[in-house]
Amino acid sequence: MTIDAIARWLTGLIALFLVAVSIPTADAAAPTQVFVNGVALPMEQINVLQQQYAVRVLPGRYWYDRVSGAWGFEGGPTLGQIYPGLAVGGPLRADASRGNTGVFINGRELHLNDVMALRRCTQVYRGRYWVNAQGIGGIEGGPALFNLAALCNANRQTSSGRTWHNGDGSWSYRNDATGMSVISDGHNVDILR
Repeated sequence: MTIDAIARWLTGLIALFLVAVSIPTADAAAPTQVFVNGVALPMEQINVLQQQYAVRVLPGRYWYDRVSGAWGFEGGPTLGQIYPGLAVGGPLRADASRGNTGVFINGRELHLNDVMALRRCTQVYRGRYWVNAQGIGGIEGGPALFNLAALCNANRQTSSGRTWHNGDGSWSYRNDATGMSVISDGHNVDILR
C-alpha cells in the first residue's frame, strides 16, 4: 500500500468518525418523537418497549386503548392491536380518532372506518361500549353482551348476503343465496323476492 493510499484511507476513516460523533444520540432524558395519547414517551421507555416486545417503535403521534390493546395514529382509525394494559402515554381521549360516529368504545369515539369494519360483522348502534382484548364487550358499565371476535368469525363463514346502511336510518339487505331482499326506510320493512 502506498503512502497516498494510506493517507486517503486514514482521511476516509477520520471523516467517518467525525460523521459518527456528530450524529446526536438520544439518552433517557432527551425528548422523543413518540407520543402516545398526547404524552411524549421518554427514550428509556421506548428502549424498554423495543427490547421487551422485539419491535421498533417508529416516531409518530399515536392513540392507544389500554383496555383492548387497539392502537392507531392520532386522528385515524384502528390500525392494529397490541398487548393491552401497557403503562404508556396519557389517558385515551374521546377525540383520539377525530370520530363523529356517535359510537364510543372504551371512551374513544370511533372513526368512520372503524364503524364500517364492525358493520361487516354485526349491526352497529350509536352508544357507549366497552370491549376487552378478546373482543368481548357490552354497554359501558354493564355486563358482557357480545363477542366481536366470534361475530366476525361467524359472519365470515356463513354470510351469503350484504347489508347497506344509508346513514339516515334506512337500510337494505340482499341474500345472495336466496335472491331475497329486504328494504327499510327506517320505519317500514318491505320484503322483495
